[in-house]
Amino acid sequence: MFTVAARWLRRWFTEGNVPVKVGMLVLFAGVAALLKYATDQGWLHLPIELRLAGVALAAMAGLVFGWRQRERKRSFALSLQGGAIGVLLLVVFAAFKLYQLMPAGAAFAISVVLVAGAGVLAVKQNAMALAVFAILAGFLAPIWLSTGSGNHVALFGYYAVLNAGIFAIAWWRPWRVLNLLGFVFTWGIGTLWGVLKYRPEHFSTTEPFLLLFFAFYLLIPVLYARKRPAGRRDLIDGCLVFGTPLVAFSLQAGLLEGDRMPLAFCALGLGALYAALAWWLRRDERFLALSTPYALLAAGFATLAIPLALAAEATACVFALEGAAMVWLGLRQQRRLPQLVGFLLQGAAAFAFVIGASDAVWDAEVAVLNASFAGALLIAIAGFASAWSHRRSDSLGPALPYYLWGLAWWLGAVGSEIADFVPDRHSADAVLMLTAVSGWIAAEVFRRHTWKALSLTAMFALLSALPLLFVQADLHDYPLAGFGWLAWALYAVLGWRNLIGLRERAGGELGVGHSGWWWAWALAIGVTLLRVSTLWERNGIPALGTGWTVAALLLPMLVMAAAILWRPGLVAQPLPQRFAAWRAPLMASFAIVLALAIGFILATPANPHPLMWLPLVNPLGLMQCAVLTVFGAWLASPLVGAELQRRRVPLLAAAGFVLVTVEVLRSAHYWGGVAWSSSMFSTSLVQTSLTVVWSVLGVAGWIAGSRRGQRGLWLAGAVLMAVVLAKLVLVDRGHLGNLLGIASFIAYGLLCTLVGYFAPAPPGAPMPPRDDTRPDRDPRDTHEAQA
Repeated sequence: MFTVAARWLRRWFTEGNVPVKVGMLVLFAGVAALLKYATDQGWLHLPIELRLAGVALAAMAGLVFGWRQRERKRSFALSLQGGAIGVLLLVVFAAFKLYQLMPAGAAFAISVVLVAGAGVLAVKQNAMALAVFAILAGFLAPIWLSTGSGNHVALFGYYAVLNAGIFAIAWWRPWRVLNLLGFVFTWGIGTLWGVLKYRPEHFSTTEPFLLLFFAFYLLIPVLYARKRPAGRRDLIDGCLVFGTPLVAFSLQAGLLEGDRMPLAFCALGLGALYAALAWWLRRDERFLALSTPYALLAAGFATLAIPLALAAEATACVFALEGAAMVWLGLRQQRRLPQLVGFLLQGAAAFAFVIGASDAVWDAEVAVLNASFAGALLIAIAGFASAWSHRRSDSLGPALPYYLWGLAWWLGAVGSEIADFVPDRHSADAVLMLTAVSGWIAAEVFRRHTWKALSLTAMFALLSALPLLFVQADLHDYPLAGFGWLAWALYAVLGWRNLIGLRERAGGELGVGHSGWWWAWALAIGVTLLRVSTLWERNGIPALGTGWTVAALLLPMLVMAAAILWRPGLVAQPLPQRFAAWRAPLMASFAIVLALAIGFILATPANPHPLMWLPLVNPLGLMQCAVLTVFGAWLASPLVGAELQRRRVPLLAAAGFVLVTVEVLRSAHYWGGVAWSSSMFSTSLVQTSLTVVWSVLGVAGWIAGSRRGQRGLWLAGAVLMAVVLAKLVLVDRGHLGNLLGIASFIAYGLLCTLVGYFAPAPPGAPMPPRDDTRPDRDPRDTHEAQA
């Protein structure tokens, strides 16, 4: 670097119009010093605004004159233009920093215009000397005018503008000297300020400039190589390529005061950045000279991150990555010994990790950014890499164990962070997010590389919401409370992507996952409605009765069952082509669960508070009727077998009879004041009510069966009436001493009389059709049959 600088200085002082170059440089320094001294001594009594305006006008006149002389006296004109622009920059900086005559925004904007103007003039005239002179003057201006106030934001902001000009010029012209000049001044002055002036409270105002300068000198070598012929190498580019990350990382370490974990992630980020650049640049022949150094820098910074991030015990986890590399090498060379060594290295890494954790050597203060998580993540990555290596080599035997090993470490690593840093109230929400993200990643990989283990992982991730929603309800009242809404929103988006990733190649696990996804939503919404309805009382709102709460729980499942039955296109999304394969079992699961739920809640009084009780027209009664309707439609649909379809009428009749009976009992409870317990069956009101209602049902079946010619319905009514008669003889006989008991007997008698009038006999059994045209049949038989 020093050799190149000396060579450039020699050329600058020996080529072109040397006198004007030196003269302008000295004149610029002299005028700046004179102005500063005169100001300090109080010699200049003119207002500072006029003085600065005069200097600016003189500089602008010189700039215009230099532009007009660019064709006839090129060297003189270029030097004059560079000096004029430097003076203008000095005036702007003095007006802003020394005299506070303009706000920071205006000074910054004018500086940008001047530096950009110098760049445009240099590029337009292909004059590297002009660019160098202007940039040199710009870098020196704040040093000459420094008042010792230590306003580093103004200093670095000013240098940011100058470096932006260098970057813009590098886009058009491959001027090596300009790049090196900016590099030396920027990092040199920045390092000097950091050693002498930096304090921890300056971090937030210094770090952005460090990142900006690093970005400038990271990309300038790429721009320089873009303008050079393929295969050319240059020493200055080497200085920028290796000097920029080393100087920037050293300054970053100073800003962080040696804090190891942030430095480790800085090193890891640099490694990833240089690896990406190396991969991108190797595709173009012009950048081949840069791709190899960038790859070396990527490996170096990635290696540096390990000892910075991990404690002494945790560094053993690096063995896992080495083990994965050995597995890959052994498979590539078809040798078993490296594969065995790789397996043992990964086991040893896990053993060292567990020993270090048991000794409590890792006291993590920040979630994720700690040695414990990094070590577990390295072991997980090694397991996944080994599984992938076996998949690529068609050696499927150990692939699944390696995959499960990596998956267990991944879930354990994140789960440990959740346990340590997430409050217990929100732990289930975080676990749901973890499983959603894990399943989505597995599905995206499966979309490109078919493997059953990946699709099963995605399936179980979708199913994981089923148990977790009950844990959420236990921790914070209902699943969507707290951060539950965020977890379920993520589950919705990633679950959708999960199913899309599986829909082309997955087998039965796709149907299970899709069904579990819809079941999770039905239960989550149902449990939320249930818990919200029970929490109203806390806010002074009258509590809802059990009829409302149970109906709220079952409503989403009922809606889902109805959608599967009558609007399957909605439920099929995002798998419209494959949903038919599991539509029937999904519908059966909802129908059976709803039927079991209705059967379980028959023992509840179905309190409709705050509404009054009305038989059948109450929240739970309406829900029961709706479930019975959907259940009946399901039994009549092609989604069930022929044998079950034939049993539809008896099943629905029995279910309807049970529901009506329970409604009678609930009516006696609310209207008659009968206690809801097993003792209610010993009261006259209950027995009489059952007798009357059952008799009405029996008579209705009797008459309807006779009128419609349905012998089975008539027989069902007759059997029910026989049951009522037996009940009268065995049970209601004991209540003949009160009006209710007498009423039951009278009602039954009247109903039986009504049946005797309308349907005295059962309809005839359907007869098989006869073929009267057979030659062996006697016509008299037909006549007798008709008679």
